[in-house]
Amino acid sequence: MPLLAVVHGTRDPQGTATTAELLRQVARLRPEVPVRMASVDTVREALTDLGGDVVLVPLLLGAGYHVRTDIPRAVAAAPRARVRVGPPLGPHPLLAVALEDRLAEAGASCGDASAVVLAAAGSTDPAANAAARATARLLSARLGRPVVAAFLHGGATAAPSPAAAVASLRKAGHADVAVARYLLAPGWFARRAEDAGGCATSAPLGAHEAVAQLVWERYDAQVRAQPAAGRVRASRSGAVSSAAPAGTGTAAKIASCRS
Repeated sequence: MPLLAVVHGTRDPQGTATTAELLRQVARLRPEVPVRMASVDTVREALTDLGGDVVLVPLLLGAGYHVRTDIPRAVAAAPRARVRVGPPLGPHPLLAVALEDRLAEAGASCGDASAVVLAAAGSTDPAANAAARATARLLSARLGRPVVAAFLHGGATAAPSPAAAVASLRKAGHADVAVARYLLAPGWFARRAEDAGGCATSAPLGAHEAVAQLVWERYDAQVRAQPAAGRVRASRSGAVSSAAPAGTGTAAKIASCRS
């Protein structure tokens, strides 16, 4: 059954390249499964081309407008496809694994930061922001230090901003505050996160092994599930009740998330 990975899309060439590399990594893990990528604006066209049974996995970090409205609308407009729609990627312990690694890569200029700000894109949808806060709790459990979710966009429903969160943590006594970019790829939001004032700012999640593994976990959950009545089976699950224990290397960390 083909996998259709749906990304937000960006005009940033580096962001496009990073997303493409992630999808290549996903495809390498399961060469026997056809993998196709679409943006939220081209879902209908991709499903029309594929036809038949398809598993759609949103490569999005929370259940905002695209997940709740744009994708279901596009699926309904593609009558030749029988689509199982998975939940967005976040929250999930595997994302905390990737975030931990990205922070470690950025930490040379920061030392052992005593607190972290998780810089998410933000949304006017409270559910999407709640997913980022859940990820912050997962990352805090892995790191053993405070992690505060902050938002780069979203108005009054998405507070604090990353800069405000960094300032607040410093006022509370945390001299070194790192910023973890809770974003899949470089782009406008990623550039904004650099202005938060942290002692170090991690790279976006990108083509991390844990993210690629998570895509397949979302896929497998839909393949195992019994088809719902009708043409579309959509899942809104994905909430995480507890954090996974920390491991030593990336492979061990990924394995720990399945135990």
